Amino acid sequence: MAEGNEFPELKFHIYVGTDVSHSTYTSSMTVAMLKQKIVAECPQDKTVIPKAINDLKLIHAGKVLENNKKLADSKITFGGLPVGVITMHVVVQPAIAKNKTEKSKEEMQKLNSCGYVIL
Repeated sequence: MAEGNEFPELKFHIYVGTDVSHSTYTSSMTVAMLKQKIVAECPQDKTVIPKAINDLKLIHAGKVLENNKKLADSKITFGGLPVGVITMHVVVQPAIAKNKTEKSKEEMQKLNSCGYVIL
């Protein structure tokens, strides 16, 4: 992070083309804290809605940010930006119900090592 700047201005761009949680944040905030704010402010009228912080991935400069890291530790760069606002991209990936992802033993036995069904 740039020296002397403790309050970077961030906005979060979600998949539907909307920006949420545009504000200034302290560099001591964790990524999980940011995600909580995004979950609370995410539009509820969309088909895919995050219900928890684990449903979200924050991406900055092509890297997925880890929940337990602080903004200062995540190397958020903002020193040379002309506008002074950092846009992070938000990917929503809700958890899939287990019963839909589990395969029966019979199905697994029919699959070979490449994932093709053996008839």
